[in-house]
Amino acid sequence: MSFPTERPRRLRRTPGLRTLVRETTVAPSDFILPLFVSEAITEKRPIGTMPGVFQITVADAVAEAREAVALGLGGLILFGLPKAKDARGTAAYDPNGPVPKAVAAIKDAVPELVVMTDVCVDEYTDHGHCGILTAEGEVDNDATLEVLAQAALCHARAGADVVAPSDMMDGRVGAIRKALDGEGFTGTAILSYAVKYASAFYGPFREAAECAPKFGDRAGYQMDPGNAREAMREARLDVEEGADMLMVKPGLPYLDILHRVREAFDLPLGAYNVSGEYAMIKAAAAAGMIDEPRAVRELLLSLRRAGADFILTYHAKDAVKWI
Repeated sequence: MSFPTERPRRLRRTPGLRTLVRETTVAPSDFILPLFVSEAITEKRPIGTMPGVFQITVADAVAEAREAVALGLGGLILFGLPKAKDARGTAAYDPNGPVPKAVAAIKDAVPELVVMTDVCVDEYTDHGHCGILTAEGEVDNDATLEVLAQAALCHARAGADVVAPSDMMDGRVGAIRKALDGEGFTGTAILSYAVKYASAFYGPFREAAECAPKFGDRAGYQMDPGNAREAMREARLDVEEGADMLMVKPGLPYLDILHRVREAFDLPLGAYNVSGEYAMIKAAAAAGMIDEPRAVRELLLSLRRAGADFILTYHAKDAVKWI
């Protein structure tokens, strides 16, 4: 057909028609809300670079979980801030640490809610890197695997539904799967941060989780932003090692990568709408530069359209009101 017989605008004419033919949608159940649980505080502590986000106590985490259920969110992911840190990040697998305590309390209060836990040691090491260091100051990949496996086991024992390794150590999915299965946690799922780039968009998170590296950067283990083929290799390796779900992080600067992973693999796929992306929208909205609800809706739609089945986002609670 040719113009004027074919007129795509006919189906854009009214809100009802646009809704009827919309190809991509978002729903509250698509959202995972990140929480920062600290054992060093007694009341909520605001995060300066992330308006509306707080470091919280275990009791606060339970209240957030109840609200998440009421809003119909897909679940929570927990990050822990211990009272004390050391070179090996041993607090990451302390059964009395903030994440295991929060998992157990949430599961007792709202057992139906999906609870995920971040598995990494950067929040727990005194140097801020995502692994154990060699004498030369390099991250020791293989030595770190045991710590990650112990942390995942600790979270599984507390009742976590999903453990999510974010460290980018080679072989960590296989090590965690072996450890979980070896202790009978065959039902605990692994969400792998399979494709995690060394990004400038993590800055506010490092304030929230108090995990900025004391020296150097994370480019030696997180991915180079210029690499796309490598992303497919990383995802494939995690699938082969037993990952149940995959994730791309960050989301918006890597929509092309998200789409490529979606096309190549059948596993459920997540995208992390990271702290820097959140902070930019908040800053622009506060300055009157953008319509925040509309911008957030568009952002979340873009991640879903590119292939994400679910989205980790600090906008989750507000987004429920705006979609």
